[in-house]
Amino acid sequence: MSALKYLGVLVLLVGVAILTIPTIIGAASNTFLMVGLLTIIAGFFCHILLNKKIQ
Repeated sequence: MSALKYLGVLVLLVGVAILTIPTIIGAASNTFLMVGLLTIIAGFFCHILLNKKIQ
């Protein structure tokens, strides 16, 4: 379970890589931007839901 709490952060980093790599090579398009944005949003919500403590 302890490794599962880092899943949201890893998904966020994948989203950042999706946005960064095409920009560096000069092939940025709307498709890369949308996929990167959706991946970052999914990672953000995943991080919140997996680290939520119910009291």
